Amino acid sequence: MTNDNYLDRLVDEASLRSYLAAALGEANRLDVERVDEGHSNETLFVAWDDEELVVRRPPPGETADTAHDVLREHRVVSALQDTDVPVPETVLACEDRDVLDSEFYVMRRLEGDVIRAEEPAWLDGPDARRAVGEELVATLASIHGVDYDAVGLGEFGRPSGFTDRQVERWRGQFEWALETTAEHRELEALDRVTEWLESNVPETHPETLVHGDFKLDNVMFARPEAGTDGDPETLAVFDWEMATLGDPFTDLGWMLSFWYDEGDSDPPIPGLYPTITARDGYPSRRELIERYERHTGLSFDEPRFYLVLATYKMAALGEMFFARHLSGDSDDPLYPKMETGVPALLDRAVRLVDGTYDI
Repeated sequence: MTNDNYLDRLVDEASLRSYLAAALGEANRLDVERVDEGHSNETLFVAWDDEELVVRRPPPGETADTAHDVLREHRVVSALQDTDVPVPETVLACEDRDVLDSEFYVMRRLEGDVIRAEEPAWLDGPDARRAVGEELVATLASIHGVDYDAVGLGEFGRPSGFTDRQVERWRGQFEWALETTAEHRELEALDRVTEWLESNVPETHPETLVHGDFKLDNVMFARPEAGTDGDPETLAVFDWEMATLGDPFTDLGWMLSFWYDEGDSDPPIPGLYPTITARDGYPSRRELIERYERHTGLSFDEPRFYLVLATYKMAALGEMFFARHLSGDSDDPLYPKMETGVPALLDRAVRLVDGTYDI
């Protein structure tokens, strides 16, 4: 349950009411509810009379540079409105930090199913599960197939040299977090994994729009009508805060790093890494790779590097979460778990480097 004091830090309801009234017209009803499934930017459900809206804003307190850029997220979601990539409808973007003590944007709320630790009722057999995996890959391929110049995102990033900069970026995020966390425990494997990544960056890579956080629980599926055998369909892709132009294989590696195969060892952070995809019907990681290659015509030749990079990135994010927990800037129950979770992630990265963790 959300701490009321923490919700007060996220939204001044009088200020939000004034802003929405000026932008959308007066309303008799304003209800605000914090959604606690996410672990980075904050998501608020807002009822404005009969309109169901969503506000996206950064967490309170100090954050690492570029880590919670919601207006960047607004830009890419707005640019994708008329493409094959399913996204929510954007409504407003606010740069005035006096409203909520941060920048934020508003989109329309959608109704569907997000698959996390439990499956919705319609996902009750191997055929539906396989279709979910196949639809997930098709959606990722649609993102990577966007003509980013045509939708106005040609200056959205620097795709050349992207992967090398990713290693540098997440090393930097570790350094930011360690200013707060270093005195609490050591990360013995960090230097080894960092050095391996720096020595093994692929020389070339394709250049596409990149989501930056693409995985099963950042996708909403439309609920099939009762009594029908229709395949699941992607309703929307969420959480675009790290979107840019870059290497599409970083998205694929990230998605695969959260995909649990039958026979895998226990997840490094229970709750963050769901295990339901080991159930009968879900495609394996290797099947997902093969399907992605068929959709895109690309050849994913270095899966070990990209899975190590994904694990390192999650470890860096985890260390940032732990720093925010220690600073009192979040009430997310996941964040204190990062004290042991980040070392466990780095241990997985070492096993990937050594070839003792199966891709």
